[in-house]
Amino acid sequence: MTYTPDELFASTAPYYARYRPGYDQALYELLAARFALDGTQRVLDLGAGTGVLALPLAELVGHVTAVDPEPGMLDEGRKLAAERGITNVDWRQGDSTTLPGMGLEPVLLTVMGAAFHWMDRDQTLRDLDRLVEPDGAVVLASGGAPGGIEPAPWLQVIAEVRTRYLGPERRAGSGTYTHPKERHQDVLARSPFSNVDAARWDRTVTRTLDDVIDLQFSYSYSSPAQLGSQKDAFEHDLRQALTDFNTDGVFDETVRTEAIIATRP
Repeated sequence: MTYTPDELFASTAPYYARYRPGYDQALYELLAARFALDGTQRVLDLGAGTGVLALPLAELVGHVTAVDPEPGMLDEGRKLAAERGITNVDWRQGDSTTLPGMGLEPVLLTVMGAAFHWMDRDQTLRDLDRLVEPDGAVVLASGGAPGGIEPAPWLQVIAEVRTRYLGPERRAGSGTYTHPKERHQDVLARSPFSNVDAARWDRTVTRTLDDVIDLQFSYSYSSPAQLGSQKDAFEHDLRQALTDFNTDGVFDETVRTEAIIATRP
């Protein structure tokens, strides 16, 4: 059975909100200092998911519009905002293709967290040129390019179990996911936002066995929808393989936050 990307992401939403590590606090400190964020600005979070970027930024600016195509992600974001007493985020269903017709007010920053690679990047940047204020920026936050840091050895154990159940390629809807060959920086360099800077921070995240297993269900390529009736068996086999690999049940991983900040010349 195949699933649309929306169905895959819907099934990941509860896990995404709880188990993804988020971005380093230094990212928000950098943006606050560089763009003099003082609680008055407007920000667009495009591909917002559950608000990994939107919620921390909401504490620094006046208003955040969080746009995502998946209602389940937006619902989780609303729950998290309510839990934290954050009231200045507008959760809107949409995506990069709907931006021109959404009637959005100008924003100082458009941020995207590991979502830009799903878009028509050139067209999205042309559309954002009409939305981002003259002194504003497009900010891409991610875990860095594939292969940028040495992976934790236990990730190979997960890959082996996942391959047994789902095959060697990362699935995306009815096809498979391939990371774009052209770097985001090169796409930005030919866009209106051609002044490109980058910063990165590494930190160690420590997880329990349960955390590591549930984290896998936050990814579209190993989501509950993707696994279907095999989910319980996958979880059982993964738990056994990870326990055999590491009996103390503590799993450390170096996690990178990379920010690409693009402004007009």
